[in-house]
Parts: sequence; structure tokens; C-alpha cells
Amino acid sequence: MIFNILQYGFIVRGLEAGVIVALIAPLIGIFLVLRRYSLIADTLAHVSLAGIALGLLFGVNPIFTAIGTAVLASLGIEKLRVSRKVYGESALALFLSGSLALAIVILSLAHGFNANLYNYLFGSIVTVTAADVWTIAILAVITVIILFAFFKELIFISFDEEAARVAGIPVRLINTILIILAALAVSISIPIVGVLLIAALIVIPVVAALQLKQNFTATIVYAEIFSVFSVIAGMIASFYLNLSTGGTIVLIMLTIFILTMIYQKIRA
Repeated sequence: MIFNILQYGFIVRGLEAGVIVALIAPLIGIFLVLRRYSLIADTLAHVSLAGIALGLLFGVNPIFTAIGTAVLASLGIEKLRVSRKVYGESALALFLSGSLALAIVILSLAHGFNANLYNYLFGSIVTVTAADVWTIAILAVITVIILFAFFKELIFISFDEEAARVAGIPVRLINTILIILAALAVSISIPIVGVLLIAALIVIPVVAALQLKQNFTATIVYAEIFSVFSVIAGMIASFYLNLSTGGTIVLIMLTIFILTMIYQKIRA
């Protein structure tokens, strides 16, 4: 039976971390997608790779170094965007290419790629430790608390930033909070889906849910359902079929997205 896999400790830890990540990712993703900030997730993922390389080089938990580099980069991206000295897309390109170059240089100092790095690139449930689960859970709780504390402001800004500014909402502060939350979401997703596929976890369930053309709350609920189902199904399938965890999860998400598009086309 399928539930026999729960006798393995690493599977349980992987599922626990996976479900937590699956619940958090769409909550951040909905605001990034609505504001056309989807590429920020991909940029922060590449920045996290530099953090992981630092962690592997110095023997520190890569999740912590990934969080540090992602948060610092998120603040830098937002500062460049607000200064208007560099266009938003250009700022993302600078950080993406720069962090990738830094990661390559650090990895060359550490004598290249190894099995641990491969797992962080593409995700693996085997390498998720109990400490990772606790770290992910604590960061997820912090993210949810901050997110709901500024939920109304985030919605307002997502639909009309100028009107929010006129209404007296501290737009710059809220934008900074959002991008820091995105950095945290990216960092805690690394052990499950890997650096190269994190953006898909944050964006695809939301985009799929938007195809159903529901109200804001219903869209979040559908995105959560798609995300959790994809992560659980992807982990189970990757275990039995001996596939990459992150890749399997993303393929299931893409399948759901295609099905929602077909459903919407038929209904229309």
C-alpha cells in the first residue's frame, strides 16, 4: 500500500517539510503574480544558490546561509527598484547573474559539484533532517504571522499601488516586507524542490488557480489545494519511481495548470 512509505523516517520528515512549504508558497506567490513580480522568486532562488555554496564551503547549514543571502539580496533589489536608477527587470538580472557567478566561483574553490549540492539544486526528500523541518516550520510561522498582519495592505497595493500611496499606506515598507517574505519562502523551499525549481512552486499553483477566475479568497484556497496535492503526489511518485523530487512536483503542477486551462476553455 502507498501508506507503507510512512514507515521510513526520511519520508515522514520530507512530507512534513513539503506540506509546510506547499502551504506557504502560494500565500506569497499570489501577491508576486498579481504584481508581476514572478521573476523575483527565480532571482532569489539563484541568490540562494550562492548562499548554499557558502554554507557548503564553510560547513554551515546551507538553509541558514541561503536565508541570509536571499534576505540581503531582496533588500538590495528593492532599494535599486525604488531609487529608479535601474529598471526593475535590470535589477533582477544584475542580482541573478551576479549571484550565479559568485556561486560558481565559490564552488570552484570547494572543488566543484558534489552530491549535496545536487540535492539542493533539484530537491531531495532524503536529505531533509529533523532540524530542517523545525527550521522550516519556525520560519513558516513567522512568515504567516507577518503576512496576515499586513494582509489588507498587501491586497490594496497589489491591485492599485498609487491609490494605496494616496490613502496613506506605507507602500515602500509593505513592498520591502513582501520581498523579504518572498526570500524566506524561497529559502525554506530549497530542501524540497531545489534552487532551480523554487519559482515554479511559488508561481504555478497561483497561475493555475487564477485560470478558474474566482474571487481573491477562493483563488488562494485553490492555489493551496493545487500546491499541497502536487507536493504530496510528487514526493510519493518520486519515491516509487526513483525520480527527482523537485522535478516530479513541478511536472504535476504543470499538469494541473494545463487541466485548469482546458477546463476554463470548455466552460467559456
